[in-house]
Amino acid sequence: MLKYLMQTPQKEITRVQLIRHNSDDADEKRIAYDGIVYDVTDCSNWRSDLHRNLHFPGIDLSSELDDAPHAEDVFMRPCVKGIEKLV
Repeated sequence: MLKYLMQTPQKEITRVQLIRHNSDDADEKRIAYDGIVYDVTDCSNWRSDLHRNLHFPGIDLSSELDDAPHAEDVFMRPCVKGIEKLV
C-alpha cells in the first residue's frame, strides 16, 4: 500500500464505478493505484484526458508505475486526492 497515504479512505468504489470517472461524461477524473482511488481532476497532466499520451482516467494504474518516470510519491502532490478504496 502507498506508504505516503496516512489513512485508507473508508468509502469504497468498484472497478466498474471507477471506469465511469474517465471524464468522457464525468465531472471528475479518477485513477486507482495499489487499492486506493485518487481524484486527479485538478492535475495539469490529466487535463487533456490522456496522461502523457499513455493513460486514460478511470483505470487502475498499479501495474504501470514501474515504467513511469516518477515514483509513488507522485500521489502526494496537492492536486492528487486519495478519496476511495478500490474493491
